[in-house]
Amino acid sequence: MRKYSVLIVSLLCFTALLHAKETTMSIYDFRVKSIDEKEISMSVYKGKVLLIVNVASECGFTPQYEGLEKLYQAYKDRGFMVLGFPSNQFGKQEPKSNKEIRFFCQGNYDVHFDMFAKVDVNGEDAIALYKYLKHEKSGFLWTESIKWNFTKFLIDREGRVIKRYGSSTKPESIKEDIERLLEVKK
Repeated sequence: MRKYSVLIVSLLCFTALLHAKETTMSIYDFRVKSIDEKEISMSVYKGKVLLIVNVASECGFTPQYEGLEKLYQAYKDRGFMVLGFPSNQFGKQEPKSNKEIRFFCQGNYDVHFDMFAKVDVNGEDAIALYKYLKHEKSGFLWTESIKWNFTKFLIDREGRVIKRYGSSTKPESIKEDIERLLEVKK
């Protein structure tokens, strides 16, 4: 009986240590490449509320760029940022180069929020940031994988993943959640 008690206590301690490590991690622990291929630390966004979105320029949801830009413009002065991560993993709907993506976004949707280099968000080659986001907030039926373009992750000022939204969630419907997080000061 004593063996089992020691084993159970050991497992509980080990689980507590793992959980403590997970809760101290945030998006600020990752590095990504800008659309200009410059490596940057996510820590440059410390203290901001973020909406991280995997985007594509040839998708039925591409018009969401307009709504994302409206959110950015409405809340940027209060510490809000939209971060767009192009991905070609869904129906090959982002075949453009990074330079072409930036030109497309600025020319068609007047995008001023931060855009990043094209990435994989699923699979072995998924960037570490997206592996973390998916682990922190699973999707439909508790699956981690991203199902389609324009999946959105809302991040608080502490770098914690607060909520995940599916592709069909329109940017304007996220306003209330964003405002709630913006009211919380560091």
